[in-house]
Formats: sequence, structure tokens, C-alpha cells
Amino acid sequence: MKNPRDKAFRIKVTENGPYTVTGGVPLAQDEVIIGSDGEPEKWKKCPDYPSEESYSLCRCGASQNKPFCDGSHFSTGFDGTETAAKAGYLGRADKTIGEDLDLTWSEELCAEARFCHAGEEAWAYAEKSGDPDARRKAVEQACACPSGSLIAWNKKPGPPIEPGLDPSIGLVETPGLETSGPLRIKGGIPIESASGDEYEVRNRVTLCRCGQSKNKPFCDSTHISVGFKTGAGTHHDQPHGRVRK
Repeated sequence: MKNPRDKAFRIKVTENGPYTVTGGVPLAQDEVIIGSDGEPEKWKKCPDYPSEESYSLCRCGASQNKPFCDGSHFSTGFDGTETAAKAGYLGRADKTIGEDLDLTWSEELCAEARFCHAGEEAWAYAEKSGDPDARRKAVEQACACPSGSLIAWNKKPGPPIEPGLDPSIGLVETPGLETSGPLRIKGGIPIESASGDEYEVRNRVTLCRCGQSKNKPFCDSTHISVGFKTGAGTHHDQPHGRVRK
């Protein structure tokens, strides 16, 4: 896994404006593949957008050049006030004790991607994780969670069980559904608030791009209730946005 600090990868939340991304962070659409049970099964990564050293991603939801900012936050009077806590993940997570592994889950950070609901729920698999197949499924579902709100842990003290993710940004889309998802931030890219403080660096984070989250800058699944749709694919061949902040 590449170290995101080696190239100074960074995401800056601007005041009532876009996310400015620096360091040449790769950007691509990440599609959710639905399984036979109607629940998410796996991720499909689409081709990267043209590489750029810096670009601005819309977070108000109103840009006509999604995923890039086109300055619409000025005309809409977007209030991007950050309301998320700066406290670390573990202080905001509940724990499920399983036979061979444990799970932690933070409702506050959940983007409702629903990978944890395929087959039996991840928590049920964890509870009977003495069975190797159940353990494998619990780990797979936890590692597929885009926001990292769900994490699997070995019983022995140590770091969490995390997928190996190179630093990149995914634009979450589920073909066939009526909503588009958040920005899927992978690989421990630092995220700086508008005030200059840095949020906890985590391997998996989801940032709001519908503009309606009550936990800005992070996704709280409001994109589902508001029916946020990006028209994915219509601007893939256009250059990255550079706008006034």
C-alpha cells in the first residue's frame, strides 16, 4: 500500500465550498454490484479520470459538472458548516463480541452502503465466527464497508483487520438505483477541515457530496432520503474542475 503522505495527498474542506484535492490523488467511479439477494455484493472500480495534480470536488450537490465543482455553491448559498466531531472512531463505536473476532460499528459514520446485510448480517456472522466460513463472511462484509463505520478485529490485541487500499477517491454509484452515493476516500488520505484542523486519518472514510448530511463533511446516508443523483458518466471525459473557492 502506498503511503498517502509520501506524495502529500490531501483533501481540504473549504468554507461553504468544495473539497480541494491535492497531490495527484487518483479519482474513479466505484460501482456497487448487487448480489442475487438484492443486497450489495462487491465493488467494481471503473477507469480513472485523467490524472491531475489538484482538483475541486463538489460538496453542495448542485454542480452541473459533477463530480467537479462549477461554483454553484455561490448561487445556492450553500451552508457547508462542519458538524462532525473531531474525536477518534473508537470513542464513537459500539462493539459486538464474537466467537473468534469482534466487530465495532459507528452509527454516526454509517453511509448505509448495506454490504453488511448480504446473506446474514455481519454481526450474526461475527457472533458465530468460530466457524471459518462465518468468520470469512464477517471480515469480507466489514472490509467492504466504504465508510469504515464497520470494522473487524482479531481477538488478540492489535490493529484492526483492514483491506489494503491504495490512496484514491471513488465516486460511489449503484447502477439501477435512484440515488448516488458519497465520495469513498481510501488509503488513509488526510482530511483537513475548513478551520485548519485535521480529522482522524483512517483507511476508509465517506464524505458527503449531496450537501445534505447532518454530519458534515462525512456522509450520514441522507443522499438516500433526498434521492441524490449525479448523472454518472456524463462528464467522465472532461478535465478536472478548477474554480474559485
